[in-house]
Amino acid sequence: MKIGLVTDSTADIPANLVEKLQIEVVPAILVIDGKSYIDGIDISREEFYERMPSFKKPATTAAASSGEFMERYEKLFTAGAEKIFSIHTASQLSGIFNAARLAAESFGERVQLVDSGQLSLGIGFQVLEAAEAIAKGQAFEETSHLLQHIQKRIKLSAALDTLEYLRRSGRVSWAKARMAALLSLKPLIGLAYGKVENLGAVRTTKTANLRLMELLHEAGKIKKLAILHTNAEERARQFLSDFAPSFQKETLVVNVTPVIGTHLGPKGIGFTALQE
Repeated sequence: MKIGLVTDSTADIPANLVEKLQIEVVPAILVIDGKSYIDGIDISREEFYERMPSFKKPATTAAASSGEFMERYEKLFTAGAEKIFSIHTASQLSGIFNAARLAAESFGERVQLVDSGQLSLGIGFQVLEAAEAIAKGQAFEETSHLLQHIQKRIKLSAALDTLEYLRRSGRVSWAKARMAALLSLKPLIGLAYGKVENLGAVRTTKTANLRLMELLHEAGKIKKLAILHTNAEERARQFLSDFAPSFQKETLVVNVTPVIGTHLGPKGIGFTALQE
């Protein structure tokens, strides 16, 4: 059985892997000072983060239309796919999953929607594991069970440089963000099953890195690892080098999509780990 894969741009899968594995990626939308940009096409990640502090008002995000998802499904079916996995950002955090759901209704059981419960490579690793299973000839039902199991093995944590952008997006109160700024705190957060977890705060970037390393060590034996950053590549690569030099060839170092970064702000780092 030929099985197709669809995801969205918040999965942060590098372009070379998207092409190699023939994954259909539906881009989300960014709205900056009243102008709409297609994620990954109309504005680069580097340009977005560099411009971010000067935005007149916070950038906002929007899902692609259900019609865009429908076009991708039709494209895959026309190319010979019999079934499709459509794997997307946590439904609690974005309207992307709902747009895909509306599109999938026209195709019945031929399209199986998967709420990843995650963001960035937390989604991406689910897509990549599904792609590997499909390439090995694994049946649709087996791959479906695999995806359910993978979600339990994903760990995602991040150290932000500031709470200011979460405040601007309405995710935290002004008072909390102001207090964090006054104390120069670096907040740490985690994500599991679509829920953002408060992992505390530290005073310095160095301490934030050390705390992230502790969290990564706690993940145990790792099958796949990605170091995430919001326009802080040098810090991200240094973190990887300090944590596990032997991992460097296999590890993805990814500048997170602005669709996520607009809420997190620049200069942050984090990781996504898929446990063995």
